Amino acid sequence: MITLANVQEARERIKDITKVTPIFTSEQLDGICGNNMFLKAEHLQKTGSFKIRGATNKVKQAVKEGATFITAASSGNHGQAVAYIANQLGIPACIVVPEDATRCKIEAIQAYNGQIEKCGTTSAERIPRAIELAEERGGVFIPPYDDAFIMAGQGTVGLEILQQVPDVDMILVPVGGGGLISGVLAAVKESNPNVRVIGIEPDTANDTYLSLKANTITRIPPTSTIADGLRTSQPGDMTFPVLQKYLDDLLLVSEDEIRVALKFIYERMKQVIEPSSAVTIAAAMNGKLNETGKKVACVISGGNVDVEQLSTLLG
Repeated sequence: MITLANVQEARERIKDITKVTPIFTSEQLDGICGNNMFLKAEHLQKTGSFKIRGATNKVKQAVKEGATFITAASSGNHGQAVAYIANQLGIPACIVVPEDATRCKIEAIQAYNGQIEKCGTTSAERIPRAIELAEERGGVFIPPYDDAFIMAGQGTVGLEILQQVPDVDMILVPVGGGGLISGVLAAVKESNPNVRVIGIEPDTANDTYLSLKANTITRIPPTSTIADGLRTSQPGDMTFPVLQKYLDDLLLVSEDEIRVALKFIYERMKQVIEPSSAVTIAAAMNGKLNETGKKVACVISGGNVDVEQLSTLLG
């Protein structure tokens, strides 16, 4: 299980690549939520999401151990992040994407000199192919979340929040496979256990919610939530125990609640974020925290949204 020390080591390893992203505030949002809201702007991070943190930590370690070729399976933020850091380090990378990947996502990966291979339409098809490619070429497969170096890298978000809002009461984190929230939990709970860390999932992609209730990893069928970065079928084998140990609560938000929050951030705060980022704001806006007058940090996990789909996303 990862520790605060792992996250601190990751911070040193990635600091020459990643940004310390800013915190945004909004008096109007404070009024709606009944709390003092602090938005951690990972949509302004390199490659447009928090994923570059974990990818940098993992790829640098792989290169240190002699890797000369990198693969990943992702059509989104993880694929872009892996392609970016591999390119920065002068290592070729192949990103296995689904057959139906959108043009803009493929172009984003190619912009970082990432090679593209299309395979199937599900992660169950893409991941084995990416692993196979790594084995064929003596490379290293970079998993999206279920890896200690990935988790520790993502946890640096938590360290930054503690520095930027030292008297924060609670931190809201989007939950997909669990790489981000497990890292944040290790960083925050071992630094200040009094800070509450709450995970947020779409109610149509509630695999972690169900897993926590059952006290065992529980798989769900594919989902069509607009929060596409949170469409995992189950939490990770490595991430889930960290949530079981440290997580204070996990809340669910509806598709309509996500859309309303997304629209608020676009119209009132003029920030382009992706639906997965809006789940934390949706929970706070709809009174799900059951507390007022608190200092609440919301992780805005990314901003890589397909502009051609904006009208659909905003309803």
